[in-house]
Amino acid sequence: MAGKRRAQANRAVRDFVTSGNNVIGMNSYIQQRNKQIVLLPKTLKQEEYIDLLLDTDRLIVFATGPAGTGKTMLAVMAGIKALKDRTVDRIIMTRPAVGVDDEQHGFLPGDLNSKMEPWTRPIMDVVREYYSARDIVHMLEEQIIEIAPLAYMRGRNFKRSWIIFDEAQNATTNQMKMVLTRLSEGSKLIVTGDLNQVDRKFSIENGLKDFIARLKSTQSPTIASVDFGRRDVQRHPVVAEVLKLYGED
Repeated sequence: MAGKRRAQANRAVRDFVTSGNNVIGMNSYIQQRNKQIVLLPKTLKQEEYIDLLLDTDRLIVFATGPAGTGKTMLAVMAGIKALKDRTVDRIIMTRPAVGVDDEQHGFLPGDLNSKMEPWTRPIMDVVREYYSARDIVHMLEEQIIEIAPLAYMRGRNFKRSWIIFDEAQNATTNQMKMVLTRLSEGSKLIVTGDLNQVDRKFSIENGLKDFIARLKSTQSPTIASVDFGRRDVQRHPVVAEVLKLYGED
């Protein structure tokens, strides 16, 4: 009986999708899951960044600069491409939960994914362009996509994983060192941040600023960085108009 009801439900959904009364655009929604990933640069810095993302010899890539330059978006897109190409088995997302003392999430409702949702929403917005809501739920349940709070990353090692460490300007030096040492075989780590938008007041040195300085003092065959400028910001024209009204260029 359950199988019969399931078959009837599937037929009803199929009939709805193929009918002329598809008022919510279900066809477009389903096609969205098969959307091809094309990493097309809009600036020279984005081209440099994409090359580093696709370079298998560069295991850690830092991307710094202002919002709107594509740091996070391109990192997520490249991660989805690596997942679809079976280069990696999963995508790990993490970022400092600014405003939550000592990275404690217990007072927020739900599981870890729900607790981290306010901070990972910009990343998941990109994922939703390539997967349906049902696919994302399944991938979260199977940990194909994993949201890992910084507080719970210590002691872990990630194999065949695409790791995105977003908003790293809010990390301490200890947190930065801890994340950078989580890599294992077949993994790649992308660290993004804007040193001009530090939300956490540091009593010790800023982890992102500290490591970028260390990296500039030496040459590494496996670690690279790209620094975006304001010319690389890709804004909608109306945003530029709003900023102009506030007296900003």
